[in-house]
Amino acid sequence: MQDNEELAAAHADEPKMPAIIYKPGLNKLDAFNWLKDIPFVPTENDIVEIRFKNTRKGFFRNVNSLRLEIGDIVAVEASPGHDIGRVSMVGPILNERLKRVKIQPASEDMKKVYRKAKAVDIIKWEEAKKLETPTMLRSRQIAEDLRLNMKIGDVEYQGDRTKAIFYYIADERVDFRQLIKVLAEEFHVRIEMRQIGARQEAGRIGGIGSCGRELCCSTHITNFVSVTTTHAKYQELSLNPQKLAGQCGKLKCCLNFEFDCYLEAQRSFPPREIPLYLSDRAAYFQKMEVHKSIYWYSADPAAPTNLTPVPVSRVREIQELNRKGIKPERLIPNGEHAEVTAPSHDLLSGDSLTRFDNTGPKNQKRRHPHKRKNRKSDDRKNT
Repeated sequence: MQDNEELAAAHADEPKMPAIIYKPGLNKLDAFNWLKDIPFVPTENDIVEIRFKNTRKGFFRNVNSLRLEIGDIVAVEASPGHDIGRVSMVGPILNERLKRVKIQPASEDMKKVYRKAKAVDIIKWEEAKKLETPTMLRSRQIAEDLRLNMKIGDVEYQGDRTKAIFYYIADERVDFRQLIKVLAEEFHVRIEMRQIGARQEAGRIGGIGSCGRELCCSTHITNFVSVTTTHAKYQELSLNPQKLAGQCGKLKCCLNFEFDCYLEAQRSFPPREIPLYLSDRAAYFQKMEVHKSIYWYSADPAAPTNLTPVPVSRVREIQELNRKGIKPERLIPNGEHAEVTAPSHDLLSGDSLTRFDNTGPKNQKRRHPHKRKNRKSDDRKNT
């Protein structure tokens, strides 16, 4: 009994492991391991993916054949020193991910996993993370004092607190040599400057989009494809900058998601610039519904009034007739107009807007109960 007490007293001064819980699905650029049920030996696939702050990830070689699982906190090789991160992916799925990012598994530049993090490593790592926000605010003030046209959006300390990465945005080339000297003297660490774009900054900071979900750049987008207003035009979206721009101020990345589908659907459509000539008038294109295969026409090319929906097949037919010199009498033959413009069913058509209003005689009596009490008290005083 005495030996146990002496052993507990001897280990009382040692740092304790902080309670850090890894929750899959709640991390930026999280991935699903769809090959997790396939058994594998660690020596067969000695590459693991390590997650650091925000969207920064890296592939490391498990040279010591450690039994690592998703969520383990490990110490990895850095330049210089070591860094601390969490294991975000292991197993055969990494072969597919390496092919996608075009990295050779036998690359000599791939850094190593040293060990599983100790309590001392994690405590130092947590202390370094607490310094990131004050460092970012102070560095922004220093950059403003030096009159540099740049914005420092994020700061990430290395796990051993010997190095700090400053992520910045700049429209033009910035000479930050003086800034690096001032930051090194201010924070006593090695400084690394990394320029990122507006989309990458939004992915690192995160947020909720206009759709009500997390930003795509924070959840699954790893490479940013250019987006132009042409993508919006092919999808028949209004060219409103406030609606088309995301939180980064650029065009939304989701404009690319369905672009190929709209492009494929419109390949068989007839040209819309050609007016449709009828026997008594001409019809001009105004808009279209791509997936319903409907063109909308009006009699005035400048005013979209009195629109008439015309199926794509009918538009092609009228254009063929016009080429032959024939002008039909109607845009839509008799009997087809109702099928194109079938009205949508209103679920609230039988309900009244005033169905919840209190208009009954009982409710009228209950409107001012305090007045009746005042009247009774007045009557008692008069008697």
